[in-house]
Amino acid sequence: MHWLLRDFRTGARSSVRLGAVLCVLCVLAFAAKEFVKPDAKPAKSYPEHDDHTDEKVAVGVDAYDTPEKAQIFSVKWADEGYLPVFVVITNDSDLPVSLASMQVQFITARRDKISPATNDDLYRRLSHIKQGRVYPLPIPQKAKGSIGKKTLDEIDRAQFDAKAVEPHATQSGFMFFDISDISSAVPGARVYLTGLRDAKGAELLYFEIPLQR
Repeated sequence: MHWLLRDFRTGARSSVRLGAVLCVLCVLAFAAKEFVKPDAKPAKSYPEHDDHTDEKVAVGVDAYDTPEKAQIFSVKWADEGYLPVFVVITNDSDLPVSLASMQVQFITARRDKISPATNDDLYRRLSHIKQGRVYPLPIPQKAKGSIGKKTLDEIDRAQFDAKAVEPHATQSGFMFFDISDISSAVPGARVYLTGLRDAKGAELLYFEIPLQR
């Protein structure tokens, strides 16, 4: 009887130790996880895209509005009121396309027009600085310092920041739209892009991509 009790206690302690080790490993694995931007496919291969065959430029979008997709981020953007949209621009022409003057809007079914958030907008939201408090740019170091370096790096890596698309190339990145005051923002919405210019400076026709949800 004593040996059974001894073995049970030994087994219980081993199980506790094993559980503790597994918990530590899980925490370390989560902490070590770094954001990896999705590999961009050609824009016209996305279900939601607009392909200008004459200009040989296509734009594809992918809204990260489900918990499964959102797992690539350490920040819970839905809880912060932001919708990440993966934007992909492919240039199949023989000349570069300038994005320096590009304007992007997320237009809801009820015609709300939302521009992409800047890094400073995201920093303020994550720092929970109340609206109405005006700060000069860049935002105060104290507020920015309240966000972890990992999160700052993730935002920098995720943001769409390309200024041009080289010939036969693709540029991609996330744009974050503030939908905190809008319920059911995605159904019936569309993404609208203007200001893309060819090598001669002529503006391309606008791109309009409905989100088919």
